[in-house]
Amino acid sequence: MAVFGIGASAAPDSGAQPAAHPSAPIPVQGPPLGSHVRVPLGETGMSVFPLILGGGEFGWTVDMSVSHDILDTYLATGGNAIHTADSYAGGRSEHIIGRWMAHRGVRDEMVLGVRIGGHPDHPGLGPVELVRAVEGSLTRLGTDRIDILYLDARAAAAAPLEETLATAEWLVEAGKARAIGAVGYRAEQLVEARILSAAGYPRITVLDVPFNVVRRSEFDSDLRVVAQAQSMAVTPSHALEHGFLSGLHRARVSAPLSVRAKQMTANLNRRGTRTLKALDAIAAELQTTDAAVSVAWLLAQRVVTAPIVNAFAPHQVEELVQGVGIRLTRSQLADIARAAE
Repeated sequence: MAVFGIGASAAPDSGAQPAAHPSAPIPVQGPPLGSHVRVPLGETGMSVFPLILGGGEFGWTVDMSVSHDILDTYLATGGNAIHTADSYAGGRSEHIIGRWMAHRGVRDEMVLGVRIGGHPDHPGLGPVELVRAVEGSLTRLGTDRIDILYLDARAAAAAPLEETLATAEWLVEAGKARAIGAVGYRAEQLVEARILSAAGYPRITVLDVPFNVVRRSEFDSDLRVVAQAQSMAVTPSHALEHGFLSGLHRARVSAPLSVRAKQMTANLNRRGTRTLKALDAIAAELQTTDAAVSVAWLLAQRVVTAPIVNAFAPHQVEELVQGVGIRLTRSQLADIARAAE
């Protein structure tokens, strides 16, 4: 627990523990300092901390104990939004998050987003698969509702949009989902979805799209225009481009590479090097990290509501949260833009 202020000496104790020094700090009871930092999540009626903690590493590269430490650190900073997927570690990510919410008693405090469509037992977004996938996620999470149900259109077993939205409508009416998000939908599909909403289907109000300093082509096109026109809350994933934008990995290796290593080294080129140098300079000027500057760059994009970030350790959460408090100047944003061209 964070400590602030000056405390009084402790009362005499008959045990062996010495009395606290008069100037020793005392724990402050109450909400975390960042709990007042909230932004509207589009038209969902919910508000979130402008940095969403992703559960992509839970149950895969970090075990339950470390995952819970990461979640505790995020909560202690004032965070209130968690993102996971039914496909992450075969559902173990959901199980870990569910156990944590139950143990801490914080389910009602959290905005929980779940990406559906990629679980091997219930792939795709057909009516039967979608309902079964949601029920499976609810069981693993130990909850009765998903706050943001992200429909993953990238699943191999794609279903007609109208059919998917009709099933989503039933899930919302049944109280199993509060709002609908989209992943992998094209701009024209989002326009079609908005037309269908006029006929009573639920609106897609949140958009997850890969977007960061070095990965902009997938979003800086018609998709961005549609998201802005429809007042969608954009929660970009891959905020650090698989860890590359943390600046911690800059050298190629000749040994066989893991999937993660291949993803990071894909940006080890002239453009990537220029971008890291620009981030280095700004991070040094602001006395922070490249990762925090990368988060600040995303939050400087008007259409972005809250990036989704993953962490391997609690200290990474603390570094990433620094990005929420950084306001990049026009000059700094221009420097990053030139480097990333």
